[in-house]
Amino acid sequence: MAHSHKAKHYTGLMDWLTTVDHKKIGILYLIAGGLFFLMGGVEAILIRIQLLYPDNKIFIGDTFNALTTMHGTTMIFFAAMPIIFAFMNAVVPLQIGARDVAFPFVNALGFWLFFFGGVMLNTSWFLGGAPAAGWTAYVPLAGIVDSTSSYHGVDFYVLGLQIAGLGTLIGGINFLVTIINMRAPGMTYMRMPLFTWTAFITSALILFAFPAITVGLVELMFDRLFGGAFFEVSKGGNPVLWEHLFWIFGHPEVYILILPAFGIISEIVSTFSKKRLFGYSSMVFATALIGFLGFMVWVHHMFTTGIGPVGNAIFAVATMAIAIPTGVKIFNWLFTLWGGQITFSTANIFATAFIPTFVMGGTTGVMLAVPAADFQYHDTYFVVAHFHYVIVGGLVLGLFAGAYYWWPKMFGRLLNETLGKIHFWTFFIGFHLTFFPQHFLGLMGMPRRVFTYQPGVGLEEGNFISTIGAFLMGIGMIVFLINIIATSRLPQNAPADPWDGRTLEWAIPSPPPEYNFKQTPLVRGLDPLWKEKMAGNKEMTPAEPIGSIHMPSPSILPLIFSIGFFIAGFGFMYHTYSVSAVGMGIMLLTMFLRSVYDDHGYHIEPEELNDKGVKA
Repeated sequence: MAHSHKAKHYTGLMDWLTTVDHKKIGILYLIAGGLFFLMGGVEAILIRIQLLYPDNKIFIGDTFNALTTMHGTTMIFFAAMPIIFAFMNAVVPLQIGARDVAFPFVNALGFWLFFFGGVMLNTSWFLGGAPAAGWTAYVPLAGIVDSTSSYHGVDFYVLGLQIAGLGTLIGGINFLVTIINMRAPGMTYMRMPLFTWTAFITSALILFAFPAITVGLVELMFDRLFGGAFFEVSKGGNPVLWEHLFWIFGHPEVYILILPAFGIISEIVSTFSKKRLFGYSSMVFATALIGFLGFMVWVHHMFTTGIGPVGNAIFAVATMAIAIPTGVKIFNWLFTLWGGQITFSTANIFATAFIPTFVMGGTTGVMLAVPAADFQYHDTYFVVAHFHYVIVGGLVLGLFAGAYYWWPKMFGRLLNETLGKIHFWTFFIGFHLTFFPQHFLGLMGMPRRVFTYQPGVGLEEGNFISTIGAFLMGIGMIVFLINIIATSRLPQNAPADPWDGRTLEWAIPSPPPEYNFKQTPLVRGLDPLWKEKMAGNKEMTPAEPIGSIHMPSPSILPLIFSIGFFIAGFGFMYHTYSVSAVGMGIMLLTMFLRSVYDDHGYHIEPEELNDKGVKA
């Protein structure tokens, strides 16, 4: 052996708790995000059950407020974000021809911080009550603290999001470094797949947007736990400051969510049309422009706060401008489909259904960008319908498309197409039944965040249809779970390239070996695998001879560090500083161990590669 470092190999549960392999971390993100998605979905169905009939008294008052708060917070921060990170972890290093992410240890740390942040938030249900101030946590609702009360709901929100947000931030930095530094030879920026481009710009948005919410959460934590005065009017604070900090983060967050879905749709539409993506360079620049303009529109969430006509007008124009690069993307997808040899697999049905559905969400977004009109729409169900058309009709359909597309690459098994199509139709019809009537409920004056409504004012039919639609979406999710369970019992026999793909992830076995590529591939153009196929080659042209491959060692430290942070959070929340000291001590100890122990990793030698009989 040329290298003396021995490999640490764990099996079973320990393997998953200590892994720093980007592919396994992607699966961990997918499982955790999926569990939180189911929790958020159950909360949504409970909300709709309460609104099924007027004057229902099932979930009322603070219980209803807690359901709406937890549904929104869970879906945005703990379901959508981790599933996006699941695909970024599973796919981006493969698409750029890398053997791992730039910082595997930090990647694992990012996952465990996110996971324990989500666990902390959801323990609030069992420890005195979940947060009930709305998912935006507007003060003074989120700022009121009664020293005699045992209610800590908003504290769980603040500390849970702080811990999870730190994990997301370091994850975003990791992907920025990975994409900048670890592309295969020949993989120039303008040869990167669209999904990698959207992951890159999303990571940049995370880097610049998350500090704003971090500052806001720290200030809210000081107000609640230490008697601060950032948002307390009686002490000279300003509640509108929270709105600015939240939405300076919150609107880029919308694009952090939707841009990866744009990337997924671009990959799938191109693959299943048997065509290169139409207008590739314009798609790249449109993505970058959306990311840039996303930081200039946050006040359209605040038109009614009294900023004044000049401020409102500036942000209205910026909001309308962001529709232009989005429109470029829509037409490019349509032109990619136009004249293509289209295969309507489940992945492509979700992708093509995404296009008109997202256009509907964008259209109502432009309506809300008009300040005078927004004064009427604001805080009505029209806004609820709008952002669900964007987030569910856009992001979630995109994530389902990505799941069916990349499932064989991640797990080595193809999901059942028949069950997939049943899942699509039940979910898609249920989605439109749920949210289309809500536009009209809003225009008729039904406010958001109310747990009841009066009979005889014309709101019964819309709410009844909306609730039936929510149940249909739930049935679609059950079909999806059945598909996953049934597929997991099959052998791992998916081909390396089941869809006749165009990008590098389809050039290696499914699931990929731990080192991804036996030899780093040489990229000779856009859609590199397709280019090799057209040249008559069976596999990618290697950029290097077969040699020793360096691999990072697994580590339990990211998990232990995150547990320490979790413990410290509870100590601060309950003013039990001895507990905080224990948690902080665990964190410092893991940081010390990481600093002083020089882990060189291990190597996989060429003879081991050949023994495994793996084809590059």
